[in-house]
Amino acid sequence: MKRGEPRVLVAYGSKNGSTAEIAERIGDVLSKAGCATAVCPAREAADDVAAYDAVVLGGALYSGDWHRDARRFARRAATALGARPLWLFSSGPLDASAGERDIPPVRGVRRVADRLDVCGHITFGGRLDENARGRLARTIVHAGRGGHFRDFARITAEWDRAWEAWV
Repeated sequence: MKRGEPRVLVAYGSKNGSTAEIAERIGDVLSKAGCATAVCPAREAADDVAAYDAVVLGGALYSGDWHRDARRFARRAATALGARPLWLFSSGPLDASAGERDIPPVRGVRRVADRLDVCGHITFGGRLDENARGRLARTIVHAGRGGHFRDFARITAEWDRAWEAWV
């Protein structure tokens, strides 16, 4: 795709803010690459998809499920999403595994990917700290299994590559 400033929507489902911060970084990378980029929660974005040339959709992983807002967005906006390039990302492993190997998408993400013929999917490490909401999240943190496993250099590099492949 070679033309003026492509419009890219980066939508996300996030409970504790970690995935939102990853989405913001992706938006920054795409903006620096020349895209007019909007970053917003998936629950607010379904009606806006037609205004964009491409979409990035991300969701936090909780107990093996992709965030509900990301799944709902993909269902509500399926027709519009199917008509433009779509990339998916997940955020969530609370260990170094996402930086060490390619983590396959969870079932909910695979369904979206199969239905909408996505350009790609990647899983990034997550973050869970003492401010986490939800009983399960607090239990994980209190058990000492929380932490910060996001690699912003890797996030930047992956989206630089995705942008180059698209243009």
